[in-house]
This record gives sequence, structure tokens and C-alpha cells, in this order.
Amino acid sequence: MSGYPTGVERHGETLRIWFIYQGKRVRESLGVPDTPKNRKMAAELRASVCYAIKTGTFVYEERFPESKNVTHKEKSKKSTTLEQLCMRWMELKKPDLAKSTFKRYTSDLNLTMYFLGKDTLASAITNEDAIAFRNELLTGYHIVHEGRKTRTQKKGRSVRTVNEALNVLKGMFMFAHRNGYTGANPFADVGYLKKQRTQPDPLTRDEFARLIGGCRNDQAKNVWTFACFTGLRHGEISGLAWEDIDTKNWTASVERNLPVRGHFALPKTESGRRTIQLTQPAIDALKRQMPFTRMNKPVPVDVHLGPGIEPRRDDCTFVFSPLYSTSKNQAGDWYSPGSLGAMWNFAMKRAGLRHRKAYESRHTYACWALSSGANPSFVAVQMGHVSAKMIYEVYGKWMSENNQSQLDILNSSFGNYAPSMPQNVRVPG
Repeated sequence: MSGYPTGVERHGETLRIWFIYQGKRVRESLGVPDTPKNRKMAAELRASVCYAIKTGTFVYEERFPESKNVTHKEKSKKSTTLEQLCMRWMELKKPDLAKSTFKRYTSDLNLTMYFLGKDTLASAITNEDAIAFRNELLTGYHIVHEGRKTRTQKKGRSVRTVNEALNVLKGMFMFAHRNGYTGANPFADVGYLKKQRTQPDPLTRDEFARLIGGCRNDQAKNVWTFACFTGLRHGEISGLAWEDIDTKNWTASVERNLPVRGHFALPKTESGRRTIQLTQPAIDALKRQMPFTRMNKPVPVDVHLGPGIEPRRDDCTFVFSPLYSTSKNQAGDWYSPGSLGAMWNFAMKRAGLRHRKAYESRHTYACWALSSGANPSFVAVQMGHVSAKMIYEVYGKWMSENNQSQLDILNSSFGNYAPSMPQNVRVPG
């Protein structure tokens, strides 16, 4: 219409505006007379509506509470509590998630409901709430499990843990916004925390000897010798069976992982399913372990291959088993990664060593291998990485320490190819 700002039009004797909402053109009557002053006001109102839609902060029923465009269903969705939203989203997500991922998502959402209030309206959660929650996760106290809402003395969470929780909440509130439960995604622009890469803290040779000396029994010695000389993840060690060991060629096939207690799955990544070449110390550890578990009765376990896929049934004679030192009534047939961690902590403390996380057994293998001159690509395959890129990024320091020995190898090799040259050559003047 001539003389009317964009999106403003006359409707009878009054003005109305139109705008695009959820892909459709909608109109709202303002109920004000058509005057030049009101046209300008209507244009400003429309501009603010369009900006709110663009930035994800537009709540239709708040801006136009009497509008016929707001359905009863939309109004009821805005009354959804945080707990109801979490339950609905997880119900829809469950078929897509591995059991370990589902468990982590559930834990993250339980924390969210605890801190933000399970009865809080999902539509009432603000960007300020989201930022405060992120900061609380990073620096706040942990809560006790079993639903007890008291706090322990443990304080703070890792950047990785906080960012993983943020990722879950960004996804859930994106779903909420797209489906009309909220007018915006309060977590949309909450930034991820910058993570400083933790430097590997491997054992020295002397510390390794002390660790082994601090082990409770011979099986524990075999566990940590095998771990430090193969670099396997602890979930992979938990799932390792004698059926996976080739005792002629001395290789080990990594066929399963234990990401969640009692729930076997495929290795962490596609490249994690691999066959590794065993080093002599690892072979010796297996030979010492044979009398303890090799002749145990195989245990049938289901290996979960992914959401919606029938599990694979494996008969496993586990290489490392709690049954070696504990009765059947007191222990299971395999170690959980948490049990291996407790075994590590006991040995470290008994040996009087500075505390490190049990995962340093994996770093120890990588650092020892690289400082001994092993090919980074070979080490990457052994450890289940898709390429040597991560090896270079994480363990570059240990590779550079080997520069002189590598130079000696080159000098020795190149010396065989260099042509003989006369020692005294006169340059023509």
C-alpha cells in the first residue's frame, strides 16, 4: 500500500501488521486508528517482532495474548515443566542413543533439574539461568547420588564434563524451541568453556617398577604390565578374553569395550576395533596370567552394536577376572573400568608414588614407544586412533626427545650411500 511502511496495512478503519512466523505469513490487528503517527508506531512494533523472531526470543502469546493465531496446544506447551520436557525429549531420543550415552544424558538432565528446579516452567528459563548453571557446574559442589539432595565436599567439574552437559542442554532446548515448548533456546549462545589440553604424565621406568611392587597380587601386576605395554583403554582391558588372543603370532584382537558397568559394546571408535601386535613384556604378562584364568569357564555376554541392532553374543573367557582373588559370590566374571582404577590407586598409594589417574597407563605406553623411536603411525594403530594426527598433537614432546637417536640412524644409513670423494681437491684458479 502506498504510504504505508513495509508490513503495515490498513484493515477496515484500523491498522494491522504482517510478519513471517515459522515459515508462514501471519497478520495481527493492532486495533488503533489509521493515522500517520500510528503507522510509524506499527512499523516500529513490527521491526521489534521480526528481530525477536530472528534472535529466537519471540514468545507469541506474550506479545499477542488475545491472538487467534495462538492455539490451545501452544498455550499448554508453554506450561510444560522442566521435568516434563526432559522426560519427553529423552523418550524421543532413547532409540538413537547407546546405553552409555543415554546414561550420561540422564545424569546431565538430573543435574539440570536439581539446580534449575524440576517444577520450573521450561519457557521461564532464561539465558541468564543457563549461564549461571554452566558456571555452577564448573565450580559448584557435587550432589550425592541416590536422589539425596545434600552436598558433598567434592567441588568442581572438568571442562570436558561441563561442555558435554552444555551440548546436551543445547540440543534439548533447541528441540523445545522448535516444537513450541519455549519461545527461545536459552542455551543457544552460552559459550563452551575453553579446554586446555592436559599434558600426559607417564610413569618413568623406576616408577613403573615401584607400581608393580605395590600391587596387591600377581594378577594386579599382570594387569598393569599389560596395560602399560599395550596402551589399551581400561574398558578394552575389561572386555579382553582369551578367545581374542592369538598365542602363536602373539596378537590381541580388540573386539569389545565396557563403557558402562555390565554393558559391553563395540570399541569406542571404528578404528578402535583392531588387532594389536603384542610387545614382549605384554606377552610375558599374558603367559604369567594363563594359570590364573585361561581354563575358566567361558561366560556368554551380549555385545551391543548400536541402537536398533541385535546384540552379538560372545563367549568370553576373560583374561583378567576378579574371581582370581575373590569368590564367585563376592565378584563378577570381569573387572569394570572403575575396579581397575581402584586397583591402580591402591598400588600407587602402596608404592608411595605421586597420584595420577589410571588412564596414565595408556599415556605411559605411548610416551615410552615414541621415545624409543617407534613410528607414530604404528603407535596410532596400536592405540586405536584413526590417524597419527593425535599422536603428534599429544605426544610431540616425547617424539622430539628422540631427535638425536633418529639423526644417528640417518647418519649411519646415509653413510652407506654417499659416494667416495677425494679428500684433497684443487679448485682451478
